[in-house]
Amino acid sequence: MYRNTTCGELRISDIGKQVVLAGWVQRIRKMGGMTFVDLRDRYGITQLAFNQEVNAEVFDKANSLGREYVLQVKGTVEERYSKNKNMPTGDIEISVTELTVLNEAVTPPFTIEEDTDGGDDIRMKYRYLDLRRECVRKNLELRHKMAFEVRRYLDEQGFLEVETPVLVNSTPEGARDFVVPSRMNPGQFYALPQSPQILKQLLMVAGFDRYFQIVKCFRDEDLRADRQPEFTQIDCEMSFVEQEDILNMFEGMSRHLFKVIKGIDLPKLPRMTWADAMKYYGSDKPDTRFDMRFVELMDLLKGYGFSVFDNAAYIGGICAKGAAVYTRKQIDGLTEFVKRPQIGAKGLVYARVEADGTVKSSVDKFYAQDVLQKMKETMNAEAGDLILILSGDDAMKTRKQLSELRLEMGNQLGLRDKNKYSCLWVIDFPMYEWSDEEQRLMAMHHPFTSPKPEDIPLLDTDPASVRANAYDMVINGVEVGGGSIRIHDAQLQQKIFEILGFTPEQAQKKFGFLMNAFKYGAPPHGGLAYGLDRFVSLFAGLDSIRDCIAFPKNNQGRDVMLGAPGVIDQDQLDELQIKVDLKN
Repeated sequence: MYRNTTCGELRISDIGKQVVLAGWVQRIRKMGGMTFVDLRDRYGITQLAFNQEVNAEVFDKANSLGREYVLQVKGTVEERYSKNKNMPTGDIEISVTELTVLNEAVTPPFTIEEDTDGGDDIRMKYRYLDLRRECVRKNLELRHKMAFEVRRYLDEQGFLEVETPVLVNSTPEGARDFVVPSRMNPGQFYALPQSPQILKQLLMVAGFDRYFQIVKCFRDEDLRADRQPEFTQIDCEMSFVEQEDILNMFEGMSRHLFKVIKGIDLPKLPRMTWADAMKYYGSDKPDTRFDMRFVELMDLLKGYGFSVFDNAAYIGGICAKGAAVYTRKQIDGLTEFVKRPQIGAKGLVYARVEADGTVKSSVDKFYAQDVLQKMKETMNAEAGDLILILSGDDAMKTRKQLSELRLEMGNQLGLRDKNKYSCLWVIDFPMYEWSDEEQRLMAMHHPFTSPKPEDIPLLDTDPASVRANAYDMVINGVEVGGGSIRIHDAQLQQKIFEILGFTPEQAQKKFGFLMNAFKYGAPPHGGLAYGLDRFVSLFAGLDSIRDCIAFPKNNQGRDVMLGAPGVIDQDQLDELQIKVDLKN
């Protein structure tokens, strides 16, 4: 054996034991006739002690070691003279009698420590070294534990884990597909699945009743902190259920994860309609760790000669408690924030509530104190509060701008504590959204989402007003899961395809296998998919999902460690009968 114990398990009770350890050199400290080496493995760090007087040969060998050398040592557990209370093994050390260098190492390009000196690019290039850092390793251990507990919970609830194909056909109404050429079928392509959506519905038709899968999914989208081209879903589907059954089942799973992983007893999750989420937070994934809800001010502030407000389609404000101490420079900074191109507001109006209750605003010349006092009451503002107001000619767009300002204020005021969790269900999404690019209604979720039963008559008269039988779980402003009750009636599914602009021939070509399957008796069914990467990153308190993925891509979708994507040989292209034209 290379070892009979790990670098994280020895304690004061093990004094006197003869042990064999193996691991990597974390650091070396030379102190005259003594040399100390911190040996690291996945489980922790143990200090090794080399004494020149006890064993000069081993001592000399230790002095020639370098960082990240791979060692095997034999020795005796002894009580440490200078204890380290910050290490689980800090009460002991190993008096080394034998040292074997299993592998030498060149000096790594960055320090293998929590506060490393390596930037993102260099760490991603040498990700196998970055994974040696304790903080990154713990994220993957957390991911493992969460996946294990998901499987435990769903197994106890009667779910079966069923694998579905990775090479499938391309379907519309989603993000851009990654495609794979087929050598055996020249000119034809597989698509990598954006989700197992249709396949899990077919499993319900097959009578599997309760399905789940922790599955890789692929979407060719522009990347950001919580998005990767390949990601992992906890994909679930159930038969003979209504929305309430789904919400209760997966609220139970979330409660199980919070309890087992975080030691938190999660209360019953509140529910918020999509309409209220947009009205009060300007987002379908509101961060409810703090209040600062929107207050509409149209009736109060229109008609006083301030053209910006008089011509607006929407005027809304937020009340930042205790922020009246903001300086003019800070408020100017907020104005610049909302005017950034990615937010797009034209400006910002503010009002301070002074210690004596009077209101001082940036538009005082248009509004008398009695109007400002009414605004203060409407905003539920008190002395020391700061009121921030945005307006615009598009209500939905302005609410989204106000949402960004609200989140920024939450950050600046320290209201978005990563150790605090606020969870809710957002329900009753619109069935459709208008696409200016396509000039047609598009499915907000996917074309298999069932409308609310009471809204089905509106499909013929006002489809834009139809609500979907859809739901999202939101934690701390992050959508961690979403799903819907599915359409199980072939005639209703055909009508949805028509509204989305598919001819019967197009629908048959793309989804004929699903429509045909429904003819053989499809049960009422619905499901939900959680983003495992996002869920883990929330529990780990990360700003990006990359550090809970073993080998992530960068913001350009590149794996800089593997050099992917890359150019393939001409022989491979010829075999696939593909010609690459980069002129455009």
